[in-house]
Amino acid sequence: MKFTVLVASAFASTAFAQTFQRLGGCPDLGCIFPPDKAEFLSGQFFDIRLEVHSPVNGSEARVGGPDEKFTFTIERKGRGHQQPQPATQFFKTEEPKLEKWQFSWYEDLFAKDAGKPSIVNVASKAFRRVSLDRPGIYEAVLTYYNGKKTTDTWEVKELRTRRRAKNVILFIGDGMTTNMITAARLMAHQSINGKYQSKMQMDQFPVLGHQMTHSMDSFITDSANSATALYTGHKSTVNALNVYRDSSKSPFDDPKFETIAEIFRRVNPGAGVGIVSTAHLSDATPAALTAHTSDRGQSAHVIDTYFHGLSNYTWTQWDGPDVLFGGGAEDFLPNDDNKKQNYYEMFKKKGYSLSWNATALAQASNDDRALGVFSTSVMAKWLDRNVYKENLKNQKNYPDGSDKDADDQPGLKEMTLKAVDILHTRNRNHRESRGKGFFLMSEAASIDKQMHTMDYDRALGELLELDDTVRATITKLRALGELDDTLIIVTADHGHGFDVTGSVDTKYLAEQKSDREKRKAIGTYFNSGLSQYTVQKQGSLKYSEGVHFPAQWDPRYTLHSGLGAHPDKRENYQVHKDGPRLPATTARGTKDYYVNYKDAVTGFIVNGTIAPDEGQGVHSLTDVPVFAMGPCQEDFGGVYNSVDVFFRMAQCLGLSKTRW
Repeated sequence: MKFTVLVASAFASTAFAQTFQRLGGCPDLGCIFPPDKAEFLSGQFFDIRLEVHSPVNGSEARVGGPDEKFTFTIERKGRGHQQPQPATQFFKTEEPKLEKWQFSWYEDLFAKDAGKPSIVNVASKAFRRVSLDRPGIYEAVLTYYNGKKTTDTWEVKELRTRRRAKNVILFIGDGMTTNMITAARLMAHQSINGKYQSKMQMDQFPVLGHQMTHSMDSFITDSANSATALYTGHKSTVNALNVYRDSSKSPFDDPKFETIAEIFRRVNPGAGVGIVSTAHLSDATPAALTAHTSDRGQSAHVIDTYFHGLSNYTWTQWDGPDVLFGGGAEDFLPNDDNKKQNYYEMFKKKGYSLSWNATALAQASNDDRALGVFSTSVMAKWLDRNVYKENLKNQKNYPDGSDKDADDQPGLKEMTLKAVDILHTRNRNHRESRGKGFFLMSEAASIDKQMHTMDYDRALGELLELDDTVRATITKLRALGELDDTLIIVTADHGHGFDVTGSVDTKYLAEQKSDREKRKAIGTYFNSGLSQYTVQKQGSLKYSEGVHFPAQWDPRYTLHSGLGAHPDKRENYQVHKDGPRLPATTARGTKDYYVNYKDAVTGFIVNGTIAPDEGQGVHSLTDVPVFAMGPCQEDFGGVYNSVDVFFRMAQCLGLSKTRW
């Protein structure tokens, strides 16, 4: 076949990091995916992608095309040692067909600014749906260019095989950090002389650990790659869902690996799976339970994998989750991307109940599988549903596409409790599910989304809603007799550089004339004072549900909060009563972001600390907390990699299928 040059729009797709790489996980001209140091659950299915690169220009340029006669062997080391074998013999499969393509990348910012990409020709093969079922160390060797070798070491984890938990509930506070939890506690729980009079539910978990969130080829991750690590035990690349991103143009042919939902259902046919999110359901965190693509933006693919599983390659059989609740109605309605398919009707024909609002959700049968889609785009925030309810009007976001307002949306708690009811009932009443337990993921998505826009009040409201949901779920499980058999984990997928450094006198700030004078309203150390959020004031909009939420959201003295990395913005440190915040906008004729002149008008300007074409705050390096209770809780203490969350959940569910 002839090599062709990709269009310019594809250039950036091969290098996202500041330290540009030809291909993440491939430091030499021979590439093996899964890459070096990959870890596997025994029996976990995965693909292998082999690539041999021949750069045409740039610092790695060589003469001639890529070696098309490369070889690939696998060797098991240690106990039960096996000599190196050709992969076809080792996996008892046929030799894959040879593929060829070309891709482009920029070696650094100077090359990008000059519009001078490096061109690379590729020869490749892919082994599909193979597995390793004996624990131990494996050596994978790609030989090319007259004896040049790329050697990867893989490990199949040796785990307990006895199942200890009937159920696992994984709560994900997207973007949630310890600093955010601390701030939320300060706002919602009364302190007397430095001592809190009540605790968040997370505070009461018996085990606390921390997980490191780095991606395979960058130390800052996104939600797609971080969810992939939590659900599969494999580190990947920013924007990738359950694949190792190869250099091909297609977002659907990258080497895949099984997720915990797929493995749980394969090992326990008929077992319950629930997916709950306050984001649109094609968003990265829910999507990563079933989707396999290098481009998280493939919304039509994501929704179709909920329904069909994978259809373009032989893969683990999938018949759909028992529960699917969230936003993003536009992806279920007929559109050009999904070939005009109406997924509402498709799910209904498959036996799912369908709910478009909180009232319908409450009335839905616990005996049937359930689809609940409650708005277009992301669901309404806790603060707007419970305090500033006028913001629900004129949104034209009803999930049937009618342009009505979705003003009867459930919250994370209502969706999660309904999911537990359905999973418990089906586990008890349906023969194919009886006694097999369930896996439920529940995501508080807008902690992250509101942190990105520096709408800290809404973000912390979402965090408090998550904590309240965890509390209510524990109560529900206890009432159902399921608590002792359920491992509950509360964690995040990544963090933001958020912290609180004092308080702000918002009245004084608003009355000052210059930015420098306004900054005198910030009180640090002794002058930070005490939280006013737990004290009701006459005439204040307030919401009170026990002691779990602030008594008021608009005190005079607020928190001096901020992100470490953000665009140009203006800050007045007051709650945005008119709806979610938009701190920066583009100016006419440019892609750069500037202060939104309509935002925080009484505040002072804070210069941006990231590239001018970034319009939101960005993720950070920080480790994130892991709270655990229930069977196997002791496995989640300490500091460990994000992939270990997957292996420890899988071990507790008895999903490791070892053969010696």
